[in-house]
This record gives sequence, C-alpha cells and structure tokens, in this order.
Amino acid sequence: MKILTCTTPGILTYGEASQPELKKDHAIIRIRRIGICGTDLHAFEGTQPFFSYPRVLGHELAGELVAVDGAPGFEAGEAVTFIPYFNCGKCIACRTGKPNCCVNIAVCGVHVDGGMVEYLQVPSASLLHGEGLSNDALALVEPLAIGAHGVRRAGVMPGEFVAVIGAGPIGLGIMEFARIAGAEVIAVDINPQRLQFCKDKLNIKHTINAAAENPEAALQTITHGDFPTVVIDATGSQRAINDGFRYLAHGGRYVLVGLQRGEISVAHPEFHKREATLMSSRNATKEDFRHVMDAMRKGLVDPTHYITHTVNFGEVAGKFASWLDPASGVVKAMVQL
Repeated sequence: MKILTCTTPGILTYGEASQPELKKDHAIIRIRRIGICGTDLHAFEGTQPFFSYPRVLGHELAGELVAVDGAPGFEAGEAVTFIPYFNCGKCIACRTGKPNCCVNIAVCGVHVDGGMVEYLQVPSASLLHGEGLSNDALALVEPLAIGAHGVRRAGVMPGEFVAVIGAGPIGLGIMEFARIAGAEVIAVDINPQRLQFCKDKLNIKHTINAAAENPEAALQTITHGDFPTVVIDATGSQRAINDGFRYLAHGGRYVLVGLQRGEISVAHPEFHKREATLMSSRNATKEDFRHVMDAMRKGLVDPTHYITHTVNFGEVAGKFASWLDPASGVVKAMVQL
C-alpha cells in the first residue's frame, strides 16, 4: 500500500508498505479521508511538541471498516471514524475517566504512525459508527471534538461572554460549540479573512482584529465593561497566551487549548485579584465525539463550511508547504483516497 512519511521537518516522502494483518482486539480501516490539522502542519515545520521523526502523520480520519476483532456491533463495509488517542486504561487518568490525558497516551500520527496510508490498524475500542454522516463530516469530528471538549472544560453557560483567541480550525470549532452552549462568542484573531469567515459562516456577531485595534478596549466595550467570563486560547502562540490573561473578567476561567513549547508568563497579582481559574484542555473524550456527531446530525454544525481545499493523496506532498501560508486561505484541507 502507499504511505506518506514526514521523514524530517520540511520533507514528506511517498513509499510502499505492507497492508496490515488483523490483530486481536483491533480493526483495519481503509482510509477514505484525511483532514490536515495544525498538529500535522506544525510537525512538518518542526515546531510540534511531543514529536519525533520519521513519522506518518494524520489523525483526522474517516474510512471503510475492512476487518474487525473484538468490537460487537461493527461490521465490515460500514463507514467509521475513530478516537485517535490510544490510552492504556490503567493509569490514574484512565481510572478517573480522563483517557484523553492518559499518562501513557499514544496519539495516532504523533506518538505512533498515523493515517496517511491506504490501510490503518487501530484498537477496536476506538471505533465509532459513521451513523449516516459523510466521509468528509466524519473526518472533521475529531478537530471539532477538541473544540467541544474545551468548551465543556470551561463549563460555558448560556449568556456568558466567551472570547476565543485564534480563528483557525480548532478555534472555529470552539466558537461553534460555545455558541451551541448559548454563549455570546467573541472571535479574536489577526487575520481579517478568518474573522470574516467567522461572521459569514458561523454567524459570530463580535470579532476583534488584534493587529488593528486594542483587544482589551474592544473586549471591554463588547462586554459592557465586565470583560469575558471565559477566555479560550486556540493559537498555540506564546505571546497570545500570555496576553490572554489580561482579557479575563474577575472570577473568570481561562482555558488553554492551544499548545506551545515555551513558558507561560503572568502577573501574579493581576491573576490573583481576579480569583481566576486556569485550565488546560487536551484532546477529547468519547462524550465529546458523540456530542459533535449529534450536532452534525441535527444541523447545528455544517461541516462543509470548513473544507476550503481538497486534494488527492498523490498531491499531498507537493501542496503541504503552501498550507502553512495564511495567504492560501486554507481553513481545512481534505485529502481524498
């Protein structure tokens, strides 16, 4: 079968590999769609934490179930996606219902080889039925689940002002599920095209271009002087994360979905006097995946909004670098097999 490997930062190489043979309690999926995410792009440019090379990228996946063992109710031939965070089931996180941050986690396409292949073997316990959703929609469940998980971590309530910093695919998903939770969403970014996308496609009323106006002043105006009670970062930018502390209301919650390599810096008196809460949000759980799929089926989320670029598997290596350029206008690139 064909396989595409990121051998070193900046280099993607096509090759051939043997088709996997079914193992106990595993499933083999014929990959039909691969969504390209920030993790893939950061790995390509060499800025992704928790990463080593060579690595087969890809964890936003949809496909056809070819063979399965140990998964009652699943049948060969059906459309599926899966939860790409393979957990141990035994550590403190797994035992307390947080397999998304398992001590021994192996994320598909990050810690172990991923889905830029024709056939992929995954643990049967990770499978999810397609439930009538298209391959494109199924490949978008995982990134949207990350957004849904961040919103759930924040405990977003109806009527709250929620500022989402970063209007990339993960940030857009956060906005969607904050809106579904009943929040007044404020999109903050430095890319005017992304902010216009928020208005046109997601019906986000409040947008702030942090490169063209003072975000603190704009947030104060929008929230009638209170500032947002929830701030969620989806940039992975050290500067943006540090700046976000200043945007938070007294008593507010700050959730870090974006990830960067450096250290967080905050003025302790400013954070302390707010009695603020700081949380990280990692990956997502089966509950979040099901929430996303339910929202898609109900028409609360339109996955077609996100896909701006579509390529065949044989074109990926030649297109990948261009997707790092904001001028490309890419929101979500989707690979077809």
